[in-house]
Parts: sequence; C-alpha cells; structure tokens
Amino acid sequence: MEKLKVGMIGFAHTHAEGFLRALANHPDVEIAGVADENRAYVEPFDQQYAYYADYRELLAADIEAVFICSENVRHAPLVIDAAHAKKHIFCEKPLGVSVTEMEAMLAACKQNGVQLMTAFNNRYVQAVVQAKQAVESGEIGTVIAVKGTNKGALPRRDWFVDPSLSGGGAMLDHSVHVMDLFNWILQSRVVKVYAESGTLFHDIPIDDMGMIHFEYENGVIGVLDTSWSRIKSFPMKRDLTLEIIGTEGTILVDVRKLSNEIYSNTASHAEWSDWGDNLNRLIVGDFVRSIRTGRPVPITGEDGMRSAVISLAAYESSRSGQPVKL
Repeated sequence: MEKLKVGMIGFAHTHAEGFLRALANHPDVEIAGVADENRAYVEPFDQQYAYYADYRELLAADIEAVFICSENVRHAPLVIDAAHAKKHIFCEKPLGVSVTEMEAMLAACKQNGVQLMTAFNNRYVQAVVQAKQAVESGEIGTVIAVKGTNKGALPRRDWFVDPSLSGGGAMLDHSVHVMDLFNWILQSRVVKVYAESGTLFHDIPIDDMGMIHFEYENGVIGVLDTSWSRIKSFPMKRDLTLEIIGTEGTILVDVRKLSNEIYSNTASHAEWSDWGDNLNRLIVGDFVRSIRTGRPVPITGEDGMRSAVISLAAYESSRSGQPVKL
C-alpha cells in the first residue's frame, strides 16, 4: 500500500508543530507540502517541505488528506474548501465558532464523501481511558456530578486574544477539551448551560476566565473552571483535571501528572518534561489508520461540534445572565 500523502494547512495554532512531527515520524505518511499565508508561522518547516502561500494550490496537489491548524475563524472555510477538493480532514479544536458554520462543515464533508476528525488528543491519556472504563463498568455506581479545570498561561500568539480571529477567549480555548472528555465518558448530551466570564488577569480585549455550569440529559450536573490565569512566574503553566462523582465512589484524573518538574537557573520558572504517551503520535496514528483502511475516524466532526456548542452557549449565558437550553 502506498503512503498516505498529507498536507498541512495553517500553522497559527501552537499544536501544529507537534502534529507535523508525528506525521513526519509515521512510516506510512508522506508530507507533500505545508501552507500558510503567514510564512513566519511555518518556519523552519517551509525549508523542509514544499511551501504554498496559497492553500488552494496545496489542495489542488496530489494529496489525500490535510491537517488544519489555522486561526479558529478560518477552520470553517478551510474545511469546506478541503471537502470540496475531496480531501480527508483533521481539524484543530474548537471545530468552529458558530453553530451555522459547523453545520456547513459537516454537510460539506458528508456531501463529498470525506472524513472529518477533531483534534481531541486528551482522549488518549491512559488515566482518562481507564476512568471511562470504570464509569462504564459501574465501579463508582451511578454518576451524579462532574467537575473539571483547565487553567493555563496566556497563549504566546497574539491572534488568540483577537476576537476577529479567535472567536472567543479562554472560555472557548480551554473548555472544549474538557467538555469533549465529559461527553465521551458520560455518553450523554448537555441540555442546559449557565456561565459567567470576565477579564481578570491580563490587559486584553477578550475573556481570560470563565466558570461554566452544565446539566446533561441523563441528569448529571457539572462545573468547569477555565482560564488563562497562570502568570509567567507560576511554577507550572497549565492543568487539566477531571473529577467524576458517583453514588459509590469518586474518580480523580490529573491529565498533566505524567511529567517531571525541571528547575534551571536559565529559565524564569519551573518547566515540565513529559514522560507519558505521545498523544500527538497516537491521535495521528488513528487518523492515518482510518483513512488508509476506510474505517470511520474515532473522533468525528460531530464530536467537535458537540463540545463547541457548549462553549458558545456559555458565552450566550454570560452575556444574558441567564441559563441557556440546548
């Protein structure tokens, strides 16, 4: 079987480099080109692979799939154009910044017979996988509530704090991963959202914190603390935790626990050296395997939309001061 020919469109998101390296190390993948109108984002990979300033030229090339890691507001047009070009798609989160555009993305992929996968690599954390298995086997009885946190540092690239490019601040950026995990573990859908957000930690024109309360169709209630509250001197730059409360027990998951703390006089703060599984390698491997075998991707565009609509409802609730029903 020939190698899967893949292109990368958009390097604005900081996860792009990790996905590209995973693709480069995959024995069944050939990277055919990289594209971003902002060439500075692509460096130094524009020297290693064919570079396209216009992504449409890459879509016209002899490739079977694309990875999209652009600014959030560009996800929809890029996915739709890739679908019309008959390319399978792996898209960074959040999938989109409005319900209408996400519905259009899913429709375009369905109409053109291509697969769309959302980049939720935290599903591959072994502690999360085991938590899901424990819930499904009834080890903690009936789940009645969940709690989550995703607190991190202000993103390095300026587009994250520009509403016209990001579509939302910390409450969008740091909620979708956690809500996808809860959706996946609980196998239910959120029916009500109440949230409050604000700008408390940085001088930026967008929210840097939010508290999201939600209720699932199966009766589980939850709360998520999401923010860019980690200042430069904070010992560790991010967290992601889950607490799943059942009638017969509680599961605690610290997704970032698989790391060593490194202290150096050459750095301004402590740093992490991860020793857990390479999540980018695992999720890229699943995408490649699905496309090569024709099997459905394990994390669909529908999954991406289910988590993003919760974030969008949270903004609506924050603006109105009222709960929002989904």
